[in-house]
Amino acid sequence: MPDPMLARLLNHLLWADERTARALASLATPDGDLARRYAHIVGAEAVWLARINGAPADVSPWPELDVAGCQALAERNHAGLRALATSLTPGELARTISYTNTTGASFTNTVEAILHHVVMHGMYHRGQVALGVRQAGGTPLATDFIAFLREAEAPVRH
Repeated sequence: MPDPMLARLLNHLLWADERTARALASLATPDGDLARRYAHIVGAEAVWLARINGAPADVSPWPELDVAGCQALAERNHAGLRALATSLTPGELARTISYTNTTGASFTNTVEAILHHVVMHGMYHRGQVALGVRQAGGTPLATDFIAFLREAEAPVRH
């Protein structure tokens, strides 16, 4: 991927999605709204991936999934994002995607803009899930970008 920051952001998305699922799974009975929020994160990722790949979406942006279903969709999304990230050239990042959103409005954006949106959209909703996990008596796992850098990109210490 030619844009190293976008690559880092996509890696952060993969890391943060997994941590969000783990935090939800740690609750004795996750609140339905929390699973719904996480389902929205992974559902939206799947819709955007389908748009980028020129395929029809097979899930909605608000799919009805339990935590296990969310984890399965997240794994599929992550495989798609990894494959996409390895194939992106500057020309591919600049490619425009025309699509119709869920309200029927038509838009055109570049692949790069869409990927940045997907990353930031997930950050927003993962914060909502973390708050809900805390309110349910659980301990949310940090999904901040800086926490990712500290954990995933920390230099090996001897």
